[in-house]
Amino acid sequence: MKIQASERLIVALDAPPPDPKNPFRLMETADAFRFVGELGDAVQFYKIGWPLYMAAQSEGVPILKAFRERGKRIFLDLKFGDIPETVKRLVAVVVKEKVDFLTINAPLNSLRAAAEARGDSGLKLLLVTLLTSQSQEDLEQMGVNMSVDEFVLSKAQKAREIGRADGVICSGREAALIRERMGKDFLIVTPGIRSVGEGVQDHKRAVTPASAVQAGADYLVVGRPITQAAHAREAALQIIEEMQKAFDGK
Repeated sequence: MKIQASERLIVALDAPPPDPKNPFRLMETADAFRFVGELGDAVQFYKIGWPLYMAAQSEGVPILKAFRERGKRIFLDLKFGDIPETVKRLVAVVVKEKVDFLTINAPLNSLRAAAEARGDSGLKLLLVTLLTSQSQEDLEQMGVNMSVDEFVLSKAQKAREIGRADGVICSGREAALIRERMGKDFLIVTPGIRSVGEGVQDHKRAVTPASAVQAGADYLVVGRPITQAAHAREAALQIIEEMQKAFDGK
């Protein structure tokens, strides 16, 4: 069956449109719903991280329910990282909210607890390997005596074999290695996506949509190139077109 790129783009609702008068303005629920309306049927999958999740809490908006009612898939990027019992209870709540993807950024025993809590709900658990804003220098500062590739691959292998994760969050630069070692049934979700000619901002391991797909990524997470574009729908469609060509060429 042909892969539809429009189903594999996840729009990250982290940063609102730029505001010269308030460069630190946060994404609010009104911004999020405006994007959903503007993007329409072009985008089905959205990432909700801590900024929007907390804004919705303070505004009293049931954000997850609101997205479900609009027929959208939800990637809840809260990077749960607590002790196993706490993670288990958090995941039990997420299951009730009918979320599609959830990030875990915790030791393997907490990841196993998350897998136990999700049961047969269909919730996909993704372990964070190394943030795309981090590099080899950051690993060295953390006292890790491994290359980025070795570190990310090691986490991916342990995530599946010991932690029972469905996949990982990793940059497109490591996607090919993970796909080769982990096989086709392991999810690779890749943030830090920038088209040719775009600034990478705080991402140190950014890649283009096409190169991420060609490397083996299943889903791409794109935020600011869409949410801070002059025309969000056109920006999203352009990225989807780049992705589709890459998927068709595989």
